[in-house]
Amino acid sequence: MKKILITGASGTVGKATIKQLCELSEKAEITIFDRGSKKAAQFFSKLKSKVHIVYGDIANKQDIEKACKNQDIVIHLAAIIPPLADDDPGLAKDVNITGTRNLVECIEKYSPHAFLIYASSISVYGDRNNNPWIKVTDDLKASCRDEYAITKIAAEKIIANSKLDWTIFRLTAIMGVDNLKPCRTMFHMPLHTKLEISTPRDAAKAFIYAMNHLDKLNKNIYNLSGGENCRIEYKDFLSRSFDILGLGELDFPEKTFAEKNFHCGLYEDGHILDEMLKFREDTIEDYFKQLKKATPQAQRIATSLLKKVIKLNLQKQSEPLAAVQNNNTVDLEHYF
Repeated sequence: MKKILITGASGTVGKATIKQLCELSEKAEITIFDRGSKKAAQFFSKLKSKVHIVYGDIANKQDIEKACKNQDIVIHLAAIIPPLADDDPGLAKDVNITGTRNLVECIEKYSPHAFLIYASSISVYGDRNNNPWIKVTDDLKASCRDEYAITKIAAEKIIANSKLDWTIFRLTAIMGVDNLKPCRTMFHMPLHTKLEISTPRDAAKAFIYAMNHLDKLNKNIYNLSGGENCRIEYKDFLSRSFDILGLGELDFPEKTFAEKNFHCGLYEDGHILDEMLKFREDTIEDYFKQLKKATPQAQRIATSLLKKVIKLNLQKQSEPLAAVQNNNTVDLEHYF
């Protein structure tokens, strides 16, 4: 019986991974390490008979140590992501860098033969609007002010220099209908950005299927994405999403969206991982169908009636637009 440890199981990809693992006919002993929250506890309560849960702070070595004994496979998904990573870079470093180091050191000590599968990010490639085609061999260069990307690059180095067997998946933008919450970071991505998404369900399959291909994956890094059928320009992605949600047209003032210093692009070599694991199933059209299904008609009507107010409130969160309005030369240089 395989013993599997998953960190960050209450996140978008984490939830999808746990659900699929628990549905496997093949028996596995699953341990979840999570920081714990009321929302996470509600989700985990449905899985109590199938998983062992250890709550703690991954930045505290004593906490993570409890979960690391006698494990065969570790799927490391825990991370502080934007916008919180931007608001509190200290916390992002504690969790994403120190937490990864703690996990690696504890696995090396208590489960030295375990295989570590790490979820990195497309953000490590930085701003690719002028050259959207991305390969694993490309230089890593975080965009200016991208604290999240900085921590991911550092975490990758910790894993690559460890004594463990490992693989790293650099996840593209993961778009799930349950995590589409408009916030100020939506204005950080230039509208002309070439986007290649993956759904949480497909990303989770990659992590699970990887467990049957560890020898091939060992000491290698891969780009994980949905492929050609998951590609779209960001402006079109937002326009279609707004229409489905009842928000109408994407009619924000000029300069509401940044024109540089973000990330995302198209994975030129994303097919390599899929050819090995066969995890791709969803398309961009499947995503929009899921979004439509998850948006009740009554909610869409109510949103439509209030769309001007909602969009005005969203617009007020735009830091690029605020830079223009306030003539903030530092921010203007950053966003445009």
